[in-house]
Amino acid sequence: MRVDVEILDGGLSTALEEVGADIGGPLWTARTVVDSPGLLEEAHRRFVTAGARVITSASYQCGTHEFARLGLSESEARRALSSTIDVARRATAGTDVRVAASVGPFGAVLADGSEYTGRYDVSREIVERYHREKLEVLVDSGADLLAVETIPLAAEACVIAEILEDLGAPPAWFSFGLASARSTYGGDDPRSAVAGIAGYANLVAVGVNCVHPAVVDAMIDDLGDLAPDAGLIAYPNLGRLWDAGTREWSGDVTDPFAIERIAEWIRRGVTMIGGCCGVGPSDIARLVAVVKPPVA
Repeated sequence: MRVDVEILDGGLSTALEEVGADIGGPLWTARTVVDSPGLLEEAHRRFVTAGARVITSASYQCGTHEFARLGLSESEARRALSSTIDVARRATAGTDVRVAASVGPFGAVLADGSEYTGRYDVSREIVERYHREKLEVLVDSGADLLAVETIPLAAEACVIAEILEDLGAPPAWFSFGLASARSTYGGDDPRSAVAGIAGYANLVAVGVNCVHPAVVDAMIDDLGDLAPDAGLIAYPNLGRLWDAGTREWSGDVTDPFAIERIAEWIRRGVTMIGGCCGVGPSDIARLVAVVKPPVA
């Protein structure tokens, strides 16, 4: 099927583990920016080689304060956050692959699985301050767009959209984490969550990520109806569940890139497809082969 679909990368943590990087600790993939930027660059490059057209930075689970906890000064912490884009740029050098600055939910920075529950137990002001400080750096980092991803709460998505509007409304996609077609990970109605940011001035795409592939199957039509002027984006995980206590994924694997499934997503209007946790470079290469098979 040769169609105009933009292929995203997969799970950065998966690629980093494949190249031998240590991603333990609360900073997760972002730790490699300080400890092993060469391995981070190699992990990104493997997705580029696999055929991804968008590479997402290692900034998902951290802001400047988290880098500061490593002993960096305020200015060094800001540079470290910005350098997540620089490393991705090095991996895409000589290509036209785009770099997206990852903006995860506040729950991700807690490193306790809160992005899968939406239960932060903090004030709106704390969540807003975290995102504003982070976004001020990432908007000026030179990324091609922002990937606002795995958001479990409708209100948090609106906070991020409002901050981005204040900062000039750079191009961004918004993708939500959903427990099912009826509920975000934080318990909100997915339709309301999408409707809350559908009017963002520079909305590149709206969709879901780090969800069971079957959730994508169930939600595509709703998402398209709510944001008809934006693209649709889907990058599921392997259908497994995250256990914050053991810090492991459990459950059976579901193939997100079966030919019939991808064909149906495209038929229903999905324009950006990739993978999340557990999806490595070889999986993205397989997706590329499904979407854009070689011409005989």
